[in-house]
Amino acid sequence: MPVHNKLVRDRIPEIIESTGKQYSTKVLNHEEYIKELKSKSREELDEYINAENDKDAIEELADILEIIHALAECHGASIETVEAVRQKKAEKRGGFKEKIYLIEVEDE
Repeated sequence: MPVHNKLVRDRIPEIIESTGKQYSTKVLNHEEYIKELKSKSREELDEYINAENDKDAIEELADILEIIHALAECHGASIETVEAVRQKKAEKRGGFKEKIYLIEVEDE
């Protein structure tokens, strides 16, 4: 039986069960859950970085967004709160739409 040892989406056990395969799971405590969400975010970001087309990139971005929703909740915030912080930062410092690449800044 292959060992996965990773956080999976809530319906994955149900999907596995529908195939008739045996599996084992456990429910993580809060600290383990945050650790595994962080690990999953790295995995999904790597998959996004390696996506070879727009369709796959959007799929991976959706996975990253799902993790961001879960992490926001872990930190006692809603996704709306995260979005408000993002908007405030964008107003103060801008976004990334202008594609500005900083090369160097003169020393004082």
